[in-house]
Formats: sequence, structure tokens, C-alpha cells
Amino acid sequence: MNKVILLAKRPVGKPALNDFKLITEQIPVVSEGEILLKSLYISVDPYLRGRMNDIKSYVPPFELNKPIQSAVIAEVVESKNADFKTGTFVSGNLDWKEYQVSKGKGLTKITDQGSGLSVYLGILGMTGLTAYLGLIQAGKPKAGETLVISGAAGAVGSVVGQIGKLLGCRVVGITGSDQKVTLLESKFKFDHAINYKTVTDLNEAVKKYCPQGVDVYFDNVGGEISDAVLANINKYARLPVCGAISLYNNTAAATGPRLQPLLLTKSATMTGFIVSDFTEHFAETQKKMTSWFKEGKLIYSETIIEGFDNIPQAFLDLFEGTNQGKMIVKI
Repeated sequence: MNKVILLAKRPVGKPALNDFKLITEQIPVVSEGEILLKSLYISVDPYLRGRMNDIKSYVPPFELNKPIQSAVIAEVVESKNADFKTGTFVSGNLDWKEYQVSKGKGLTKITDQGSGLSVYLGILGMTGLTAYLGLIQAGKPKAGETLVISGAAGAVGSVVGQIGKLLGCRVVGITGSDQKVTLLESKFKFDHAINYKTVTDLNEAVKKYCPQGVDVYFDNVGGEISDAVLANINKYARLPVCGAISLYNNTAAATGPRLQPLLLTKSATMTGFIVSDFTEHFAETQKKMTSWFKEGKLIYSETIIEGFDNIPQAFLDLFEGTNQGKMIVKI
């Protein structure tokens, strides 16, 4: 039998386990031109929360009582498609299923497995592309500038900080535990990291660790954390908005500082982006990230949860900040 996870109902506020439904079905039969895929690693990501709402966005919402989808590493266990041999490993946006059939469209073959497979969901996958392209295309960092990152110990944030250091920036991360502060400063070589949960005044903490002000703010979080950083931006600051996880579960529109006067007086640029905005740069970016990774200039952190049944809980744990780096479920 084949396990499948469906979206049972649309979450109101913070998602709960009963918003998901685990069912079993027959393993599908492969027809001519198709391949049978066995899921090995499944990525859970904050952006999936937005697709659980029935609203218009940059991608269609998930359908009720249909499988949820995310980035998956899978093995071809049966093939009737000449382009995919049995035993080939692939990555792609696939259903939350143990086994599924595909015609191969949208799948990327993984030919180099020397660093393991899970890295192709993280630093050598969409996470790495998001970090690099968001920072470079929207942040436009320059050597000597101060780069601040919220959600800095997460999958994207930890990579953004490393890229910033490679480009000669002073890097300050904001995170939610002393353990993650140590991780950012020791493993990822951030210049400083701030635990927003323990400081009495985050605005003052940002000012302390960014004495020359903030030139680039890579925002993964939004909300009050971003309010504190924005209070310290320099003239001509660039503000790439990658995510807003602190607001995803809100049931009413959040209110906060009105940004127009700040952006106006600072001649600052706030740019929301989706990594698919930069598709034309994927190939060159993938090559650069792979090179840096193999040279040891980029490292990664990941939190791996085992067991297909644990996918929903792993997703929920993202909103508690329990993960260090990329959150992945190993099947």
C-alpha cells in the first residue's frame, strides 16, 4: 500500500495536525512513457502555509482532499520512459506520497551524490537559489556594507549570511535562541547574532551591533522584528522580502509602523521576490553555489525528521522554530 497526506481542511490561524489526513491507496501502475518514483526526502517549508489558504497568489492554492506538494528527492524504482533509468535519483515538486507516477516533466536528475541527496533540497537546491538570487538581485550588497538577516538560523537565512561574508559584508543575524546565536557565530561565521527573545529592546540591540546602520536587510520574518531593523536602516538601504513567517498564521491584517515615510526619507527600496522571478539566472547560480560548496566556502545545517507519518508535525514545527537550517523528512 501507498501512504498519502492530504489537506483535510484549510487552517484557521496556526495549522494543526487535524488539518491533514493520512490515507493509503494502491501503489500506482506504470504505463508507457512513465516512471514510478519512491520518495526518499521531502522538504517542508514555511511558504506552504500560504498555499493552504483559498486566496489568489503567485501559485494556486492546494485543493482540499488532494495531496500536498513540495520539493522531493525520489528514486526511480520502475521505468517505462527511455529518459529515466531505474535507480536514477531525481528532484522535483511532487506530491506527499510514498510512491507516485510521473512522466518526467519538471524533474531534475541528480548525477553527483557525493555530498548526499538531502543537499539538493537545501543549499544546492531551491534554498540555495533563493538565498543567492534574493540577496544579489534584490539586496545588491557591496563589500563593507552591513547585512542583517532575520530568521538567520533557518534554511535560507544561514546561507544568505555565508554569501554575505563571501562578498565582504558585515553580517548580523537575528534568531530565537542562544543555541542558534552560537551556531550562527561559530559555525556560519556571522559577525554577530541577536536572540530577539531575550533582548529587552531589539531596536537598541540592532543599533548596538550595527553601529554604522543597516545597508541590506534580508527579511524572512516580518512583524515586530522587521520593525526594529527598519528603524536602523541607512539611506539607500535595500530590503529584500523573502518571507514573513511571523505573520502567516494571522487571522486579521496586522498593523504596524507605516513604512512610506521611512522608505521615502531613506530613499530605501523594499523588494518582495519569489525565486521563480529569477529563472533565467538558475543555471549560472547553481554552478556558482556548487563550486563554493565543493570548495568548502559554503556549509549547511539541516534538521532531519524520520518517517512519512511525521511530515505534518515537521511542518508545524517550523512555526515553533525548532529546526536548525533546512527542515527535511526522511522517508
